[in-house]
Amino acid sequence: MRISGGIKFAATAALAVLLAGSSAFSQSGSTDETKRKVKSRTTPAYPELARRMNVSGKVKIEVVIAADGRVKTTRVVGGHPLLVQTCQDALKEWKFVPASEETTQIVEFEFHGN
Repeated sequence: MRISGGIKFAATAALAVLLAGSSAFSQSGSTDETKRKVKSRTTPAYPELARRMNVSGKVKIEVVIAADGRVKTTRVVGGHPLLVQTCQDALKEWKFVPASEETTQIVEFEFHGN
């Protein structure tokens, strides 16, 4: 089977976009030196439906933290849909150490099935 030049170009361009996006994503998390310390945290509840379905895995959420330490916004980066909402609800109650400016970091939760 012969592949035309246009299809090769499109496939190469798509691969380049995917690789560039994945490398940018893998570097978007903050390093240990720049993470804000947590003053108080609420543990997310394991949703009953997820427990019955034996759903496990990680949930990653990007958190924007205001200068005073409150969670300003959250954005889901990845995770099972049955686990995401409970993590976002818990994060809204977290308090971080105050800083001179707003910061953004990734918070990761891990759920284990039975």
